[in-house]
Amino acid sequence: MRTTRSNPDTVAAPIGSYSQSVRVETADATWIYVSGQIAIDVGGNLVGPGDVRAQTRQVFENLKAILEANGATFADVVKIGTCLPTLGDLAGMRGVRGEYLTSEPPASTAVQVVALVVPEAVIEVDVVAVVAS
Repeated sequence: MRTTRSNPDTVAAPIGSYSQSVRVETADATWIYVSGQIAIDVGGNLVGPGDVRAQTRQVFENLKAILEANGATFADVVKIGTCLPTLGDLAGMRGVRGEYLTSEPPASTAVQVVALVVPEAVIEVDVVAVVAS
């Protein structure tokens, strides 16, 4: 088994001390764990303050970039976790998420949280992907 931690330059550097992704390679598959993404663009700016659709789109663009840097796509995602400060944003998030998750849906969890690390952020999403060796 081989483990690689990475921070692709196609997304903003992490806020704090963590890796944007951890890639675990085994004989049978490669597992990719992607840290929770908020709507921060590659320049470090929050996209769409207060706009769940705009933020969800940026979050999924970040996830896409990190997956691609690890040789994966959304078709490889097996688990998705979503945090929202208000569940009233669930429908808006799902509308945009459906543009990216176009194949069989992964296992999914959505939770309401008190706040996210950036106060103006209205969504955070993490994923786990598996690519067969």
